[in-house]
Amino acid sequence: MKNLIERADTLIEALPYIRRFRGKTMVIKLGGHAMQSEELRAAFAEDVVLLDLVGMNPVVVHGGGPQITELIGRLGLKSRFVRGMRVTDAATMEAAEMVLQRINKDIVSLISRHGGRAVGLSGKDGDLIVSRKMRMVVKDAEGKRNRVDIGLVGDVAQVNPDVIRTLEAANFIPVIAPTGVGRDGLTYNINADVAAGKIAAALKAEKLILLSDVEGVQDRDGRLIPTIDAADVRRLIARGTIQDGMIPKVECCVDALQGGVAKTHILDGRVRHAVLLEVFTRSGVGTEVVQRRAKVADLKRAAEQQPGPRPAAR
Repeated sequence: MKNLIERADTLIEALPYIRRFRGKTMVIKLGGHAMQSEELRAAFAEDVVLLDLVGMNPVVVHGGGPQITELIGRLGLKSRFVRGMRVTDAATMEAAEMVLQRINKDIVSLISRHGGRAVGLSGKDGDLIVSRKMRMVVKDAEGKRNRVDIGLVGDVAQVNPDVIRTLEAANFIPVIAPTGVGRDGLTYNINADVAAGKIAAALKAEKLILLSDVEGVQDRDGRLIPTIDAADVRRLIARGTIQDGMIPKVECCVDALQGGVAKTHILDGRVRHAVLLEVFTRSGVGTEVVQRRAKVADLKRAAEQQPGPRPAAR
């Protein structure tokens, strides 16, 4: 009986969050081990279906970096990264698009097997993501800024979310591969974190959730920072504490907040049901990235709806 009561208590804990987020859009970027482990993929699909069934609007954006690296290695091509972005020539772009299409359909099938209704898209469908060539500038050892050509890597020039809203209105779960087409007619590979952030901003999403292979944003001693302000993120990048693949993650969180997203999160995708733990509990798993003004507004909403404050440490 005690175990049954504890289960009931868990459901009751989720009730204020279900009430608060019902009808809200949650953009979730799937990547890292959460995509490669069969157990974690199944848990992710269950999370997405549950969000949908309790009245939220999940939108999935997926990556495919490790799988792309594996394929281009088999093809005799080489991977090179600049500030976490893959340098992409025409052959690499063709391989990336092939891999992303396969992954997209696999995720759609997985969600369907767990009781959801999903539809696969790329950023090229319905002009969802209009791209432009990314201009990358990096500093050398002497601090001099240099422009680096990283090939067919795209920035997001514009998001046209009509196709997503149409699918949501028909109770479908959009699953989006991060490619886009430029006004020059070229297909561009877009970092999945960046794509998810821009889509979340266009939808004015309640949450942007990035699943990755890291615990979250860490300080210089390697300790997890549970909640961080956007201004602190910028300083950590400037000091070199945040490097490589974490840079586009935190930058897209800051951009999404500035674009109107209420909250952003970088979660440890190696944890089963990480999405549910973040959305429906006080503790969460990972780092919550906010703006100070957004914090004040959120505290007011929290006081009104009484879901309980987020703890300072986990």
